[in-house]
Amino acid sequence: MSTLNNPLLEAKGITKYFGTITALENVDLKVHAGECLGVVGDNGAGKSTLMKVLSGLYKPSSGSLFFQGKKEILESPKDSQNLGLEMVYQDLALAGNLPIGENIFLGREPTKNVGFLKFLDFNKIKELTNAHLGKLKINVKSADQKVEELSGGQRQAVAIARSTAFNAKVVIMDEPTAALAIKEVGKVLDLINSLKKTGVGVIVISHRMDDIFSVCDRVMALFQGTNFAESELSNTSRDEVIGWIMGKK
Repeated sequence: MSTLNNPLLEAKGITKYFGTITALENVDLKVHAGECLGVVGDNGAGKSTLMKVLSGLYKPSSGSLFFQGKKEILESPKDSQNLGLEMVYQDLALAGNLPIGENIFLGREPTKNVGFLKFLDFNKIKELTNAHLGKLKINVKSADQKVEELSGGQRQAVAIARSTAFNAKVVIMDEPTAALAIKEVGKVLDLINSLKKTGVGVIVISHRMDDIFSVCDRVMALFQGTNFAESELSNTSRDEVIGWIMGKK
């Protein structure tokens, strides 16, 4: 884990307006290499809005974003991806009719030249997919298997694999276990721990206290679009965090 003085990603004073509605007000956040930050809050607390600001989908009305100590202005999700910041949305955004490998490299496929023409290099896609899945210890029948044939946990694993296939430094996950059976939750949490060991900073939005206390190092609570409380997991309890979600200290 990086030192507390050198976060990979830091947000300072993030405010976001939608017309007359204040979705976020002066919110701070930071995550370090090899650390998992849990972000909690009730519906409407501003969690998803904050993550969309961090991933470049929304531009903040005010405030600043810093990546590896450098101030950045994100015009689009592509800008955040170029920095090494990836978002895994709750709906996963996978193409069910495509194989695993093509999902992982969708939009960033390796190509080969045949004369003056470029074609997708499917052999390279399969080779890189197998290597990446092996590195993350993700077990599937084949890289050629269609995503629609996978279990919920396997689909989540593929979405995470896609987010880390291009040297991601920070991965944001929105409710990564919400739609999973109990037996599959543990596999996803193991995958998050594996990412931490490789030095990736992870931000997890979750309503599940079991998940937060299993993989996170710190937890921060948003309430009505503002920072409400934050603590190392070792210095708090489930009951206290649940209280923060409800606006109680």
